[in-house]
Amino acid sequence: MTVTTVTSRQFNQDASGVKKAAQKGPVFITDRGRPAHVLLTIEDYRRLAGGGMSLAEALAQPGGDDIEFDPPRIEGFFKPADFG
Repeated sequence: MTVTTVTSRQFNQDASGVKKAAQKGPVFITDRGRPAHVLLTIEDYRRLAGGGMSLAEALAQPGGDDIEFDPPRIEGFFKPADFG
């Protein structure tokens, strides 16, 4: 992931270039030298926002066949069988 920083002026002069940069990672847009906005792809935004998307919607997204899924471990839920 590449993080890019542009000024508000650069953003206004080359919005399409800044959108292309957002495909590689977040783009910070500064006002007077201070970060003021962040441009993300919708996929990155949804991932950060924590969902609101069904499994079918997630799989339909570009790259949906490469979704990371790491379910939490449930400790003590299953007990070994006692055959004694």
